[in-house]
Amino acid sequence: MGGMLEKRLQPMPGEALLLVNLSCSLFMTGLIWFVQIVHYPLFERIGAQDFALYEERHQSRTTWVVAPVMLVELLGSIALVLSVPSCTLYWTAGALTLLVWASTVLLQMPLHSQLAKSFEAGSFQRLVASNWVRTIAWSLRSLILLWTVLKRNV
Repeated sequence: MGGMLEKRLQPMPGEALLLVNLSCSLFMTGLIWFVQIVHYPLFERIGAQDFALYEERHQSRTTWVVAPVMLVELLGSIALVLSVPSCTLYWTAGALTLLVWASTVLLQMPLHSQLAKSFEAGSFQRLVASNWVRTIAWSLRSLILLWTVLKRNV
């Protein structure tokens, strides 16, 4: 029995890569839910006069928190797919990472840039609505990776 337990506790090939992906995904999932439910709704309370400066600072400070994790997650997603190219779940998790990046670059970043000039209700509403793409994608990615880790360790 002791030998079987020791064998189960040894890392499986690619496990560290999977855990890095899961860690990044869980971090970003928690962060994006906070942003979607708490942070973005409070934008409306800032006031038009102070909003551009607030938004500029929001962008610069947020970048320091999310950019390293998103970059590790992107590189980790690619490495995970390449490590087991036949794994559909890894491809799905990778596709969700690409969806998050596409949404960030094509939707959220331009909207934040518009809002850094001045608060516009339409831009703000599009930001909140389009951010659901990332919220759902990161949530699904986390569930897929968590299920994969749990399945491997059962």
